[in-house]
Amino acid sequence: MNMFLAFLTSSIPIGVPLLYGSTGEIVTEKSGHLNLGIPGIMYGGSISGVIGAFFYEASCGGVLENMNPVLAVLIPLLCSVTGSVLMGLIYSFLTVTLRANQNVTGLALTTFGIGIGNFFGGSLTKLANSELPNVILTKTSSFYRMKLPFADNLGWFGSLFLSYDFLTYLAIVIALAVAFVLNRTRVGLNLRAVGENPATADAAGIPVIRYKYLATCIGSAIAGLGGLQYVMAYANGVWSNNAFGDRGWMAIALVIFALWKPTMAIFGSFLFGALCNANNYIRGLGTATQELFKMLPYVVTLLVLIITSMRKKREHQPPQSLGLSYFREER
Repeated sequence: MNMFLAFLTSSIPIGVPLLYGSTGEIVTEKSGHLNLGIPGIMYGGSISGVIGAFFYEASCGGVLENMNPVLAVLIPLLCSVTGSVLMGLIYSFLTVTLRANQNVTGLALTTFGIGIGNFFGGSLTKLANSELPNVILTKTSSFYRMKLPFADNLGWFGSLFLSYDFLTYLAIVIALAVAFVLNRTRVGLNLRAVGENPATADAAGIPVIRYKYLATCIGSAIAGLGGLQYVMAYANGVWSNNAFGDRGWMAIALVIFALWKPTMAIFGSFLFGALCNANNYIRGLGTATQELFKMLPYVVTLLVLIITSMRKKREHQPPQSLGLSYFREER
């Protein structure tokens, strides 16, 4: 029982960056834009938060007692959102205004984001005079990893539900809020109309360009928080170049698994986290078998894609204009 509880509590933090990334991508795709730049945006949001935390810690002399808890949390948070939104604006300008190919632009943005992250990560390592190729921000991380003080007194319930950082709970709140907006508000209805048929939405007086820009930038901001959560909460404030792995691509795969529904993304992200974590709890089956277990999230996504394609239910399909540029002149 203790091992099963440890497995669950260690799996949930792995899934939180995926939840941020998939929720942000769902918002973007609902506007009809397939943003394959999400991995780069998450990486860019991560390094932006690290830069803010690094200079704030330096201004406080690296002493924990000199740091204001509110500023220690808000500065990296705002830096992360700002960096992510800027990358979202680049993508929007290229694909919405200039009507560039969305797939090519997204892949280029991923390469750009990872390159920028590695460049600034290496620069901060040199500024810190670190002997290791890392940027260590454990003091700022301690504020992000603060937990409810009474969680340890509630046994398994406290361990399973109340023992996580605040960004974990924020990810769930954001996913639920996005689901409410998409399904219960006029803004969500207009956004879904833009994603399904922008020409019809334009004819109905909906500002298509504005919705596309806002959806992409808001989705980018949400995805960027996933990168920040990974460094500050999951990695205990340690930045290493290329340590983020393939979480951005997994977030995009999770969108398909969740059938473009934020509430399903909550379940899917924690399931993906458990599948990614399974190989750490497998003993005696060999390295090859452990590596095969890392493929499970992608295998499950492929199975879901095959099943939903065979069923052909409209509510399980992506937005009709996903990946297609909108030319108003052709309306």
